[in-house]
Amino acid sequence: MNFFWMVVIGITAGWLAGRLMTGRGFGVVGDMITGMIGAVIGGILFQESGILPGSGLIGSVIIATMGAMIFLYGVRLIKRA
Repeated sequence: MNFFWMVVIGITAGWLAGRLMTGRGFGVVGDMITGMIGAVIGGILFQESGILPGSGLIGSVIIATMGAMIFLYGVRLIKRA
C-alpha cells in the first residue's frame, strides 16, 4: 500500500511542480518520475534543515512538490548549458 501512495504523491507533486514552474511538463510518466525524485530531494532537504511543513498526505505533497521544483530548476539549468 505504501508504494501506491508514493506513486500518487509523486504524480501529484510532479503535476503541481510542472504547473507552478514556467515551461512545459513531461507528460504523466515524466511528471511521476519528477515527483518521485522531488520527494527524495525534498525529504532530504527538509529533514536536514529541521523544517517540517506538516505530516500526513498534505505535508508529503508539499515536501515532494518543493523538491520537484528544485529538481526541475536544476534540470532546466543543465539544459540551457
